[in-house]
Amino acid sequence: VQLQASGGGLVQAGGSLRLSCAGSGSIFSINAMAWFRQAPGKEREFVAVIRWSGGSNGNTFYRDSLKDRFTISRDRAKNTVYLEMNSLKPEDTAVYYCAAGRPITSSMRSDSAYPHWGQGTQVTVSS
Repeated sequence: VQLQASGGGLVQAGGSLRLSCAGSGSIFSINAMAWFRQAPGKEREFVAVIRWSGGSNGNTFYRDSLKDRFTISRDRAKNTVYLEMNSLKPEDTAVYYCAAGRPITSSMRSDSAYPHWGQGTQVTVSS
């Protein structure tokens, strides 16, 4: 599975961005795609995941502190997952990575549960 992330950039605080992650290759081998982020000097952290189960819109789970501002969604026909980020804050500045795999429920927030990773896209929020 190959993942191509895009959509990052520089935005002012309060603004919005939409990240995209396009999957290709052995898509049949995965049942979830997730976003993680890593800020300078910090460990990579879970942002959101969408699992294929749960109908056409999938099941979604978020980092608690982000669920009111971020929305993960997917376009099944395009094998693409999106991360809509609103009301951005300077502390959202990070490299955002998309990941894919078949995580079990108890591990879906752990980066070790995802064998496939995109290259990362930089999001910078200015104050």
